[in-house]
Amino acid sequence: MNGSRFYGALVALTLAATTAGAQTAKLGDKDVAAIKSSSDAFSKGLVAGDPAAVSLFYTEGASFLPPNDKAIAGRAAISTWIKALPPVKDFKLTPVEIEGRGDLAYVKGTFAMTLVPPGAPGPVNDVGKYLEIRRKQADGSWLIAVDIFNSDLPPPR
Repeated sequence: MNGSRFYGALVALTLAATTAGAQTAKLGDKDVAAIKSSSDAFSKGLVAGDPAAVSLFYTEGASFLPPNDKAIAGRAAISTWIKALPPVKDFKLTPVEIEGRGDLAYVKGTFAMTLVPPGAPGPVNDVGKYLEIRRKQADGSWLIAVDIFNSDLPPPR
């Protein structure tokens, strides 16, 4: 390929890539609001002690990456993991950053929670951070496809 053809092909590829990127718009206010609303409903379901309802915020094949545990795959396994938690007295997710394009978004945020382990001398408080990758569904909801979180507190000694 001579120099001018190569240059022309490079310009065409660059324009095609730029145009393809422009067709996928950033998330709109409606999508961001739907994700925030989903986070609030997730929190309420966890405090209500309803692992089956909480697991519905995940895609069927979601990856759940809890701290100090193996990776968990799938909605049913996530529900089982949540069911094993001690009762959750308080739980709050605070999305700090929500970005995405098309049907894919990520949510970076913080959490605060209070657990009431049976037999413990009192409630246990924890704060930390999380990162979610969400996929937009045909009904407009944004389900969690990948979820990882961990504590800001040092491990118990």
